Amino acid sequence: MPSFKVDTSTAVVFVATAPTPKLVSKQTGERAIDRETGAGLSTVGLLISDDGEGTLCQVTVPETGLPQGLTPGTVVSVIGLRARDWENSSNGQMRHGIAFRAVALTVGV
Repeated sequence: MPSFKVDTSTAVVFVATAPTPKLVSKQTGERAIDRETGAGLSTVGLLISDDGEGTLCQVTVPETGLPQGLTPGTVVSVIGLRARDWENSSNGQMRHGIAFRAVALTVGV
């Protein structure tokens, strides 16, 4: 499925929620792994503020691209942010949304 670049060059980006391990299965606790690098994946909530609007996004980032000590309120730059739409069926109901993925986060602007 194709993905699209997201330009955050004019935005101010804050950590909204600290990184947490992304799980393949909540029942087994199995952690999601990046297929290319083998690094564990984490999800971090980011508040992206641009042109007077703020958007909260859950972004998946490889653990190798996360600086230590990210806490809510930390200003970060997002490297390689991409968006991809998804759709699946669960218990007979269709679900859909947009998934965000970044290569890395760096502290500061």
